[in-house]
Amino acid sequence: MLIIPAIDLRAGKCVRLVEGRLDRETVYSDDPVAVARLWEDQGARWLHVVDLDGAFTGEPKNWDMIRGILSAVRIPVQVGGGIRDMAVIEQLLELGAARVILGTVAIINPGMVAEACARYGESIVVGIDARNGKVAIEGWGVTAEKNALELAAEMKALGVKRVVFTDIWRDGTLKGPNLAVVEEVARSTQLKIIASGGVSSLADLRALKAMEPLGVEAVIIGKALYAGTINLRDALEIAREELEEQVC
Repeated sequence: MLIIPAIDLRAGKCVRLVEGRLDRETVYSDDPVAVARLWEDQGARWLHVVDLDGAFTGEPKNWDMIRGILSAVRIPVQVGGGIRDMAVIEQLLELGAARVILGTVAIINPGMVAEACARYGESIVVGIDARNGKVAIEGWGVTAEKNALELAAEMKALGVKRVVFTDIWRDGTLKGPNLAVVEEVARSTQLKIIASGGVSSLADLRALKAMEPLGVEAVIIGKALYAGTINLRDALEIAREELEEQVC
């Protein structure tokens, strides 16, 4: 299982929000590029970078920081936040992003998702952010009348192979992931799942790792790393452990 540190960008800084709320922001660094290098130096094999300003406005805003991170590290980086047209996807991939994460556009323009998958294959990932089972879009400020499982099935039909699934109520809270929902998404969709939201302990990681046979291939960790409740090297050790039991 992959452990993927998160770097959330807002106004050029590395921040974390609680439940996606701007009024519950903590700034962890004025130098996101240095943070990216730190996670790479500690053994991370991937990074997850989100342009929060882009997510809220509908177009990427932190281009300088994204460009800086992509040029500073050797490990692959997946980038999301406000990506709603093919030109931006192409630009990010040309800059060196290994994957581009599409969110709101999966609801407002699914045809573009299909086009992107046809053109770029598994470099395209869809982020499904759920609040009480419903999909949240536009920086989580709007709840769509679309069930998360329905959206996942629709995206799979369009050619999507992998999704980042986030339970918004858990994100940034350190209350633990919603294991039941992650398992439901994995079982019902048979997509490759990157779980996100609420991870706070090594026990959480072990519980998610137990779902590897269902397709949970990676976990994004954000606040737990910045707040110090999880040490990245310890997390990477958990990820390398062999499963003692297979999920039935």
